[in-house]
Parts: sequence; C-alpha cells; structure tokens
Amino acid sequence: MSPERDRYFLKIAAELAIQNVKENKGGPFGAIIVKDDQIIATGCNCVSSANDPTAHAEVTAIRNACQKLDTFQLTDCTIYSTCEPCPMCLGAIYWARPQRLVFASTKKDAAKIGFDDDFIYQEINLPIENRKISTSQINIPEAEELFKLWKDKYDKVEY
Repeated sequence: MSPERDRYFLKIAAELAIQNVKENKGGPFGAIIVKDDQIIATGCNCVSSANDPTAHAEVTAIRNACQKLDTFQLTDCTIYSTCEPCPMCLGAIYWARPQRLVFASTKKDAAKIGFDDDFIYQEINLPIENRKISTSQINIPEAEELFKLWKDKYDKVEY
C-alpha cells in the first residue's frame, strides 16, 4: 500500500472519530479495517455511550470486521487507527492477526490529552502481588482438567 493510500484511509478513520466526538458517543478515536483496498468495517470509541470499557475503536472495528467476514482472523487486512493502540487494543490486534497496522497519533500524543496508558504497561511487568488491582492465583483441579480437555480435544478450532 502506498503512503498516499494509507493517508486516505487514516483520514476516513479520523472523519469517523470527529463525528463520534461531535455526537458525544465516546473518545476521540476511530478505526477502519481494509481488505483488498475496500473498507470492511469501522469502529469508533463508544466506551462512555455503551458503558463498555472494551468498546475502543480498534476492538469495535475488529468485532465488526470478523462478523462481516465470518472469521476470527483478519488475514490480508490492514487496520487503520487514528491513534497508536492501547495495550488492550494492541492485544486484540495481534489476536486478529492482520497483515498491517497503520496509525496516526502516538500514545504520547494521547497522553497529552488525558489518555495515558503507560500505567498499564508498567502494571503488566510487575509481579502480581505488586499490582494496583489486588490479584491472586489459586489452583483448582477443574482448571487443570479444563486445559487437559482442550489439549485432548480432537475437533477443536485452533487459533
């Protein structure tokens, strides 16, 4: 994809995000997913209007694209986002396995307007007993059995 075409799709994502902000649906973030030079799906941040902390633009676009394409992997797709994805979105993007990710603003730009995800990156690297959210791990036999069930399942769909 050429830089001009990437800019074209980023501008569309930005236009969606601008409309989203004007309609008070959520934060200033938009994303689109493109396959074969066609927009497959879009998404905007609707955390506050949907009361869903996972309703970020990239996650919403991924959900919409996977539903449209009837798959859980976005092979041969490009995700265009108005901002560098947060840790949750970046994880979702890696799980969706697109060919490319292109973004406009950086996470430092987002931090300047109050969207600072750096604390999450720091928390991930801490031992669980040192995290801000009380976290504990308890072994139960059912959890071990669950993993064994999955490991031995002959007709599972791998991902």
